[in-house]
Amino acid sequence: MAERISWDQYFLEIAKTASKRASCLRGKQVGAVLVKEKQILATGYNGAPKGVEDCLERNYCIRERNNIASGERLEYCRATHAEQNAVAQAASQGVATKGATLYTTNFPCVLCAKLLINAGIREIIFLEEEKDGLSQGILEEAGVKIRKM
Repeated sequence: MAERISWDQYFLEIAKTASKRASCLRGKQVGAVLVKEKQILATGYNGAPKGVEDCLERNYCIRERNNIASGERLEYCRATHAEQNAVAQAASQGVATKGATLYTTNFPCVLCAKLLINAGIREIIFLEEEKDGLSQGILEEAGVKIRKM
């Protein structure tokens, strides 16, 4: 009999699958899963808000057209981040996120970190890390547990 994967591996695999729905032309495919007591509350991936054309549909990235470097001037991106979409999905369904764990393919940016803190996320488990000392610092200050797999 094959050995079962851990719960952390299971939810990270689901986050990786969610990332395949991302519509970023810059190659940033991020997925997230909110979990509480081993139950999925919501998933998210980086893509345009509901009813708004994404970059794939438009066939261009406004940030690339304006030579904006990766990680800068995020307000010009049409996409909502995976973590934001997961929290919004939970909120739209009336699902409380307080005490939940976020599984994500990438370490959250500072904007997502602040949202996750206010949403009551207690732990973040991630696969890939981009250096963002501010994000990590505020998460730690807020008492959010952080683990890289």
